[in-house]
Amino acid sequence: MTQVASKPSAPRMTVSVKRLFGRESADYVVMVSMVFFLVIFGLVMVLSSSFVGSALGNDGNFFATFFRQVMWVLLGIPAMLVISRFPARALKKLAPTIFLVALLLQGLVFTPLGITSGGNTNWVNIAGFTGQPSEILKVAMIIWMAAILADRIDQVEDYRTLMRPLGLGVLIALSLVMMGQDLGTMGVMVVIALGIVFLAGARLSHLFTVVAVIAAGVAMLAMLSPSRINRIMTWFSGCTEEDYLGTCWQIVHSTYALGSGGVLGVGLGNSRAKWSWLPHAETDFIFAIVGEELGLIGTSMVIISFVILAVVMARLVRAQPDPFARLVTGGVMVWLIGQALINIAVVLEVLPVLGVPLPFMSVGGSALMASLIGIGVVMSVNRHDAISVTAGKNRRSSSR
Repeated sequence: MTQVASKPSAPRMTVSVKRLFGRESADYVVMVSMVFFLVIFGLVMVLSSSFVGSALGNDGNFFATFFRQVMWVLLGIPAMLVISRFPARALKKLAPTIFLVALLLQGLVFTPLGITSGGNTNWVNIAGFTGQPSEILKVAMIIWMAAILADRIDQVEDYRTLMRPLGLGVLIALSLVMMGQDLGTMGVMVVIALGIVFLAGARLSHLFTVVAVIAAGVAMLAMLSPSRINRIMTWFSGCTEEDYLGTCWQIVHSTYALGSGGVLGVGLGNSRAKWSWLPHAETDFIFAIVGEELGLIGTSMVIISFVILAVVMARLVRAQPDPFARLVTGGVMVWLIGQALINIAVVLEVLPVLGVPLPFMSVGGSALMASLIGIGVVMSVNRHDAISVTAGKNRRSSSR
């Protein structure tokens, strides 16, 4: 009896979830799950908040903005997964090159490729693709700072360690963004830098000195811009009838949107604010649309998701034996959670309007891509095999 050879099975095109995450910690899996949830939830809200503006600005195409965001998600998720398999040691070795390339990209905003919008010169147009190099610069700065401090972790209390080359590199990055007049992005980068240095163990007296100098510099920059002075003074003194059609328009109508949502909201897709009452509702003020359409329940879901993300990332930081991986994870955590808090605080009128998007949810291809790349880097340095290699090195070094 002859045996018929079976045909080789076709190669599977899907990636096994168990293969990707089966050996990872619960915190690792929860972090990735929260990111996927926020991205999917964000796509739903982008579709709901943008179809009016899309129809007005894209020849009647209600879904133009949504499709662009979907395209960036389809690019960003694979990029995140690919980077998550990248060896952490290689990331650390390439940190100076990554940071230098990011600085060069940021410098392109001052060339003919640069685009000025809303008084800020922080965009470039390359071959029809428009993006913000400063978003990539955030990720690059985190990786570079973590690499520098990881090799000097025992000298971090010495102010000279913070000055050269760390302080010089951060100052160059902040200056390039500052020259483009994007104070919101610069503020986020300052928070990132301070967070990483704090996690590395720098003295509080040094940090307070840096904060005081930066605060003075930001105040001077704000004084040079009449529009920023108006926004800050309006935030301090409150809106008046004279301010309603100017600096108060967005913030007043975002408050109306949040207030009209109540507990359950007016229903998904039923927002009234997005009908030209709240300009660019799909970007910096998407949280207001969540509150209007899904009410307190919807906004609570967003806040709880970011809280869970913060908790599990903080747990990863505490469990990480490698200084480089710990600082990278902490830097990305400070960036994403800090930026989310700033965005929500602006919508709630706790802070003046800063033009900072809500991570994973607001429209913006470069911002979404950078956030997913940042999570991919965190996944890379916190993989089970990466931690095992680091722990083995630590055991061998301690036994000598």
